[in-house]
Order: sequence, then structure tokens, then C-alpha cells
Amino acid sequence: MASETYMPGPVCLIENMEGQLVVKQEALQILSAITQPMVVVAIVGVCSTGKSYLMNQLAGKKKGFSVGSTVQSHTKGIWMWCVPHPEKPGHTLVLLDTEGLGDVEKGDDKNDTQIFALASLLSSTFVYNTMNKIDQGAIDLLHNVTELTDILRARTLPDNGVKDADDIGNFFPDLVWTIRDFYLSLERDGQLMTADEYLQNSLKMKKGSDQRTQSFNLPRLCIQKFFPTRKCFVFDSPTHQKISQLETLKEDDLNFQFVQQMAEFSSHIFNKSKIKTLPGGIKVNGPCLENLVLTYVNAINSRDLPCMENAVMTLAQRENAAAIKRALSHYDQLMGQKVQMPTETLQELIDLHRSSEGEAIEIFKKNSFKDEDQSFQKELQTLLDAKQNDICKQNEKASSDCCSALLQDIFGPLEEAVKQGLYSKPGGHNLYLQKTKELMTKYHQQPRKGIQAEEALQKYLKSKESVRNAVLQTDHALTAKEKEIEEARVKAEAAKAEAESAVVIHRQMQQMMEEKERLHQQQIRQMEIEIANILAQQHRNLAHLLQVLNQLFQPRVVFLSFLYKDESMKQCGEMKSTRVARGRDCGIRPWGVHPSSTVTKYMV
Repeated sequence: MASETYMPGPVCLIENMEGQLVVKQEALQILSAITQPMVVVAIVGVCSTGKSYLMNQLAGKKKGFSVGSTVQSHTKGIWMWCVPHPEKPGHTLVLLDTEGLGDVEKGDDKNDTQIFALASLLSSTFVYNTMNKIDQGAIDLLHNVTELTDILRARTLPDNGVKDADDIGNFFPDLVWTIRDFYLSLERDGQLMTADEYLQNSLKMKKGSDQRTQSFNLPRLCIQKFFPTRKCFVFDSPTHQKISQLETLKEDDLNFQFVQQMAEFSSHIFNKSKIKTLPGGIKVNGPCLENLVLTYVNAINSRDLPCMENAVMTLAQRENAAAIKRALSHYDQLMGQKVQMPTETLQELIDLHRSSEGEAIEIFKKNSFKDEDQSFQKELQTLLDAKQNDICKQNEKASSDCCSALLQDIFGPLEEAVKQGLYSKPGGHNLYLQKTKELMTKYHQQPRKGIQAEEALQKYLKSKESVRNAVLQTDHALTAKEKEIEEARVKAEAAKAEAESAVVIHRQMQQMMEEKERLHQQQIRQMEIEIANILAQQHRNLAHLLQVLNQLFQPRVVFLSFLYKDESMKQCGEMKSTRVARGRDCGIRPWGVHPSSTVTKYMV
């Protein structure tokens, strides 16, 4: 059957044959050909309460699903009718009508529970049809079937990573509770209420922890959890005539209130029912629904299902697991809001963890169910401890990453300077250490480095030891060579200075000699001048003396030999005797005159 092919009437999908469920191949072939997304509406209720009439109305037909007119149940197993969705083009509306619950001909209500569970598993909207009012029996039946449904779902569907209770709740269909021939007044404490408020009040839990209260609350809690979306419709009696004639009656023959209520019910189903969706967001089409039918029926027929006595244990397991998930989610939310990694200290992180841990445990306690031995709370504590370890590791990594980036930013220029050889010189090692110390101070001044700050710094410095050693070795090599060069330079400068000093001394001595010579020559010139002056004076004196002698001693002529008193006069040579006139009465007495000599010496 193509997706758009009209299906004229319902066919049997699952036949109930003496307690054994059998999938009909004709129905599977129809499903395998439908590729459109499916909105699956199933109805369950006590037999002969008008379930089939409601489904025929949704199909837009007066006839289709068999409407029972006797005490004998007509619908056996589950019947299927696929029609085009009246409000959603490109979608198929799948209507599932089930055999009535409590059929006395079966004698075993176990088959009722299986049909009930299959209807809830296969549908996206689950219509629970009851009579007159909501009572404890109807609630207990819905609870028991829900327990079996959850177990069957868990046994048959792949995990698909679905572990949260909210996702499990989304797997279950929306609940539409229909109450036929409702005879009560919708009011409470004198105040009118809606049908939805009536349902909500019926599912309201009591306060208390005693066994009776827990027994009362358990089914209600289960229904609330696994049917998060709930709707209630109440129907007046459709007519005063017998129900066997209902499908033959025209709309004008029906009660106005019933017609209006039926229209509201149909509108809700058409507009609010969702596409059947599996965990992981998988939208169900014909082949997918076919696989679901086979999977569930095979699981039921294998008898591999636990007894219903374990329902409380199952619910406790589920509710406490959900409470753990909720507590962990709250913890994650709080830590995500409070923690800014990296924290300055480990104690800061531990304080935030303890605060969030306390709130998470309180969330668990408020949502836990029958955790009498606190095994689930212990499990929560173990998970919280694991989260603490994990967040501490995350904090360490955040600190390490932050410090690594900061170290690279601060010490990067130094590394580049080393590569460029700026420290490859004598004294470069000391300069390198001084610069490293300055950069370490700058690093320590940076805030929010986290608990790995010092360890990251030491690791970085240790990783750069080879660089520091290389700078040191270069420094030593260049310093030794520089010392040799310096010593040679000092020697050369000393030799140069010595040579320059010798030149200066030689020049000074030469200047002294020249000065001495100059002074000597000056003295000689002075002496010559003095001698010349003396000689000139002597000549003048002599001339004068001669003049006097000439006047005194005439006409005798004598030779005078003059003796000089000092050696300097003698150096001028002896003067020739001069003949002078000597008079006998001149008064001059000769000195050293030989008596027979004509030369007379006079002392000058």
C-alpha cells in the first residue's frame, strides 16, 4: 500500500488466539508500504464501553471498527486502520482499537495486560476509556500496565544512549482519559472544575510516609511520571436509546452535549497528537512500526517478562535512578555557574564542590522513592566524588593550559632573543639570568593562573636548562678568549706606552741638551762679550797709560812686558813689548827689570 492509498477499513494487526498473540501478515504488508510519518492513536478500555465508536469518529466514518451490541466482545486482539491525517498533510493517522478489558469469556486478565501494554507502546496518543468516573480500580489498572509497558520497553528497545527519566517519559504516549456516561457534577468544595482538573485531582498524592499512603501514592506517581502530558474528556450519554443503535443514528438524534464533546475530543486528537517518536528523535513510519510490533509481540510470547509483584521494586529503581540523574544535573548546573576555571586555589574549588554537592543531595532526597538502605544515595555520593575528581582534573588542565600560554607570551621574546644570539657574548649568561628573573617576577604578578602556576613555571624553566647551559658555555668560551685578547691588548698598549714614553724621554733629553747647549752658547757669548768689554777697557786703559808715559818719558824707548794676573787675560796672548819713554824722574819703579836689559816688566 502506498502512503497515499486509501485504506477502506480496519484490519487485524495482532490476533489474540487463546492467550497467544499472533501478528497478521496482511497488516504488516500494509505498514511496510507506508513511508510517511505516523501519528498513532490507540484506545483501551473495558469491553462494550464505546471504544470502537470513538475510533470510527476519528476515522470520519460511521462504520469501520466493530461496535458491539451484545454482551459478547467483538474486537479480539488489536485492529488497525490507516487513514490520511485530516490536519497534517503528508502524515498518516494510524488508529488502533483493542479488545475490551475484563472479558469474562477469557477468564485470564494476563492477556488484558499484554494488550494494554502493546497499545501504550505502539501509540503516540493513548486513549484510556472508562465508564462513569475515575476510580481506584481504573488507576490501579493503568499503573500496572504502565509498569509492564516500561519493562517491556526496556527489554526490547536498544539503549540509544537514553538514560534520563525525562527521555523515558517522552517515549510514552500522551494520555487522553475519556469518561463515558459521566454522571457526576464537575465541582469541588462548591467550585466548578474542568475535566482536566478532575483528572489532576484524582491523581493527586497524599502526604505521609506510612505504608497505606505509599500504596495510595505509588500508582499515581507512576502515572504522573510516565504520562507527563494528560488530558481528560467527559461524555454525557449519547442518547436515551440502546447503544446497539448508536452507529445508525444521525447527529440530530444524538444529545447536543455529546455531539459537542465528541467534536472537542476529535479536534484535540487531530491537532495535539504528536508523531510517534522513538528515543533519539527517530520518527516512526510504516516499516518502523512494523518492527516495533514484531519486537514487542515476540518479547511477550517468549514469556521473558518479570511478574507484576516486582512493580514496586521496579518503580523504586527507576525513580531513584531518575532522582540521581536530576541531582547530578543540578550539581552540574551549579558548578557550571559558580566555577570559573582555573581557580586560584584548590580549596576554592573544594568549597564550591561541597556547596553544590549539598544541594544535589537535597534534590535527590526530595525526589527519591523507598531508598530505605540509602544504596542509591551512596551511589549518588560515589558519582559526586567522581565528578569532584573529574572537575579537579579539569581545573588542573585549565590551569596548566593557562600557565603554558602565559609563559609562552612572557618568555617568548627571551627565547627569540636567544635564537638571535643577543646573549652570545661575554657576560651574556648573567644578562640572561637577570632577564629570566625579571620575567619570573612578571609571571608571578599575573592573576588567575590557578593551582598549577608554580609547577608549570618550574617545568618551563627545567625545559630551558639546555638553553641556559648553552648561553653559559658560550659566555665562558667568549670570556676566556676575551681575556686573551685583553691581555694581548694590555701588553700592546704597555709596549706602545713604553715606546711613546721613550720617545718623550728622548725628546725631553734632546730638548734638555739643546737647552743646555743653548745656555752654554749663551754663556760663551756672554763671556766673549765680557772679555771683549774687558779687552776694550784694557785697551783704553793702556792707551791712556801710554799716552801718559809718552808725556813723561821722552825720548827713551823701552819695551814693556806685561804680566797678566789671571788665566783669562793670559788666554788672550802676551802683548808685545812696547817701547816707551822712561824718564828718570817719573817715579815709576821697575819690577823684575834686569839691570842690563833694556826691557822692563811692569805689573798691570
